[in-house]
Amino acid sequence: MTQTSTPPPSTAVRRLNAAQLLSRYGTFAAFLVLILFNLVVTPNFLSWQTLNVNLTQVATIVIVATGMTLVIATGGIDLSVGSLMAISGAIAPMIFMGKVFPVDNMALAVGLSFVVPVLVVMVFGWFNGFLVTHFSIQPIIATLVLFIAGRGIAQVATNGNLQVFKNGAFQFIAMGRIFGIPAQVVLMIVIAILAHCLIRYTVLGRQIIAVGGNEKAARLTGIPVRRVKTFVYIISGALAAIAGLVVVARNSASDANLVGLGMELDAIAAVAVGGSLLTGGRANILGTVLGAFVIQLVRYTLLANGVPDAAALIVKAGLIIIAVFIQQRADKV
Repeated sequence: MTQTSTPPPSTAVRRLNAAQLLSRYGTFAAFLVLILFNLVVTPNFLSWQTLNVNLTQVATIVIVATGMTLVIATGGIDLSVGSLMAISGAIAPMIFMGKVFPVDNMALAVGLSFVVPVLVVMVFGWFNGFLVTHFSIQPIIATLVLFIAGRGIAQVATNGNLQVFKNGAFQFIAMGRIFGIPAQVVLMIVIAILAHCLIRYTVLGRQIIAVGGNEKAARLTGIPVRRVKTFVYIISGALAAIAGLVVVARNSASDANLVGLGMELDAIAAVAVGGSLLTGGRANILGTVLGAFVIQLVRYTLLANGVPDAAALIVKAGLIIIAVFIQQRADKV
């Protein structure tokens, strides 16, 4: 009769500590390694221009990934965020350029171009939530509907044409500065702080975590599971819409074929790398922000050193695999 040997307690403790430390601080360590690598290898890394480029590029990833974090915390996923960005980015220029309806007051037109696209996309977010909660469709399938159809809607709305514009008031969201800080970075910080406070300090935040941790138990304790799930998809849609506005304002053009393309991968990667469980029940907003910075630095490092952008997709996929593996190891021990 053979006996299985078990590791001594000291070995188990070391494994436990290593797995937990890697899960908790691995993203920050990766962030530091990327910075040190660029300081040594990448020319002009320590410049205001480099800092500005990375901050403005990461802002939209953080905004979308924040909404994705809330969705994933409930055990769902939202593949439609890139297409929703395209819809928002298509609608906004059409409003202040008078293609939807004539508006004589430009200030009013610009105000509507911020509000209307967000409201429209929130309806699409509600549609995602409705499919998930009322028809019990798997989130990956439910949001695949708008992942496919959403960009088509944006293309139909613009007749497939590139919308080029120059409007200082509208473009302030991307090109303006508040106390010397890019407006989109300020927007990113505000959204991340609000989401962090939502999760940490509100009843709704605890309900989101409870639904993702054990939906059946959450329902038995009286938590309105359907409303909570629908809410996170609506918020994810709203944040995707805001990111779409930032992108088109930054580019001075709206291309329904390109706005938000691949953003769903960036957002999911940021959430996974940031430490939130992809199976739900945990939401680390600050980790998501740090994960987004890691994703952006990986892309910048590759591009700055002559590696094709397509390689970044492979690296991001690899980061997701590594992050999920680390999470599973930490949970097992």
